[in-house]
Amino acid sequence: MEKVDLRYPTGKFRSPEAFNTEMLQQFIADIEQFPGKVVEEVGPLTPDQQQWIYRPEGWSIKQVVHHCADSHINAFMRFKLSLTEERPRIKPYLEAEWAKQVDYDLPVIHSIKMLEGLHHRWTNLLKSLEPVQYERSFYHPESQKEWSLYKTAALYSWHCKHHLGHIKQAKQYKGKFE
Repeated sequence: MEKVDLRYPTGKFRSPEAFNTEMLQQFIADIEQFPGKVVEEVGPLTPDQQQWIYRPEGWSIKQVVHHCADSHINAFMRFKLSLTEERPRIKPYLEAEWAKQVDYDLPVIHSIKMLEGLHHRWTNLLKSLEPVQYERSFYHPESQKEWSLYKTAALYSWHCKHHLGHIKQAKQYKGKFE
């Protein structure tokens, strides 16, 4: 039996070689539907259940939701920067350090509300773009690579599924691992 990598319940991100309209529509749909899926998975959980982790030494469900709010705000800003500047150099952030900040102790509802409003704005923006605008890009100094908005949309479609997978995994194992 193959051992499952609990870090990547949906597999590692693989950027498509080429992009087409159908793929882009699916990426946008994944991003648009994410907040509702988070509510569906996390809404019924008690605060104690929100502390379940998805793998040994992994984040709790609560931390995952807060992380998604932080990460997706950064992604939205990267889209806006790329649409208004020529190949902007973005500022990376230390997500593991952000997860240690006091705001991660707040109830998840605050990050869920952020995700709902943010994803509404973000998908409205994504749906408004012409195909040529998805070719715009930003430079990521950590990876030392240029990221097109097509590839970034694909990444955040994956990111939504990736972290929903973490939430479901934590619920499946009830945060307990042998």
